Amino acid sequence: MKNNIWIINQYCGSKFHGMNFRSWYFAKELKKKGYNPHIISASYSHLFYKLPVTKGKFTLEDVDGIPFTWVKVSKYKGSQSIGRVLVMIQFMLNLFFLPKKKLQNPDVIIVSSLSPLPIINAYLWSIKYKAKLIFEVRDIWPLSLIEIGGFSKLNPLVLFFGWFEKFAYKKADKVISLLPNAKPHMESRGMEKDKFVHIPNGFNLEEMKKSKELDKSISNSIPKDKFIVGYTGSLGASNAMEYLIEASNHLENNENIHFVIFGKGQHLEKLKNNAKNNVSFFGQIDKSEIQSAISFFDVCYIGWHNHSLYRFGISPNKIFDYMYAGKPIIHSVNTSNDFVQIAEAGISIPTENPKEITNAVSEISKIENKKLKEWGKNGKKYVEENHTFSHLTELLISTFE
Repeated sequence: MKNNIWIINQYCGSKFHGMNFRSWYFAKELKKKGYNPHIISASYSHLFYKLPVTKGKFTLEDVDGIPFTWVKVSKYKGSQSIGRVLVMIQFMLNLFFLPKKKLQNPDVIIVSSLSPLPIINAYLWSIKYKAKLIFEVRDIWPLSLIEIGGFSKLNPLVLFFGWFEKFAYKKADKVISLLPNAKPHMESRGMEKDKFVHIPNGFNLEEMKKSKELDKSISNSIPKDKFIVGYTGSLGASNAMEYLIEASNHLENNENIHFVIFGKGQHLEKLKNNAKNNVSFFGQIDKSEIQSAISFFDVCYIGWHNHSLYRFGISPNKIFDYMYAGKPIIHSVNTSNDFVQIAEAGISIPTENPKEITNAVSEISKIENKKLKEWGKNGKKYVEENHTFSHLTELLISTFE
């Protein structure tokens, strides 16, 4: 049994610090199963809502039973800033001075991207400690820079990250992809086909069951006599929320329908300014309150841009929150793995089309309650069988045992 597992994820947080949670949940489940996980993360992320308290270049901390090493890095202005790229490089360079003697020698080293840069550190350590090397791809860089960011294939930044990507695919013992159909791309970048493992996103069942009630000041403000179309999550460029707001404007005169949005992001003020009186914004709420918030929805909404990158698949966390809540979903998407269709949990429509959203909302608001409950039941059954972190951790373990 390969007991000691280092998980290197620059953006890993916890339930105390904020997103992202994937490596944290894996660590919690690995510990239950007798392993000794140790998370190595950065001291700053634009996704954290609480920064860790650090002293010096490296800070060791026990976070609810999971040992963390926080690597001190600089702060940056935003997710799309050059400062973020510089901090990725800083994180990699600082890892060369990791106080390894304070950690148990690893049997397995997992590098979880976005940034592929720490694969260099991990590869050297895997040789030193004769450890298995796992590369997990949560976001395909630098392809995302090209197909979503509009960067040229010859851009120096693309070439820089591309070198690390190729190195990771060649040197890793296994490559984990959240996207089911990314294998051809990875093979084209040097990965041997038998290295590929698909492990999607998921949710923590225990935390879902411990959901807290939404603050009364918020719940009392949600209309009780209307059909509620709800959204929870980020309000940034990638969330395509402008199309939902435009659709809500088309339904302004329908007094039976109201839109409720929980979340924050760089597009929040713009969305507010473009919305009419049939939309309520409630800001970001604690993760533990999300199930309570969704309970006030009649249908949940999630939308995407029409990016070619999604041909490899998608793996959104919020869709699992929606499904576990037993709510039907309107899914505006163009992908190779539409969870709503697979689970028969609602309606799927084309992307970037306010008219299609308008029609879907209008249609689903008239559907009998029995059908809505059936969709909700289908979704909950699907995520409980396929996307709990207990189940996903068994898939992870199979990559190195």
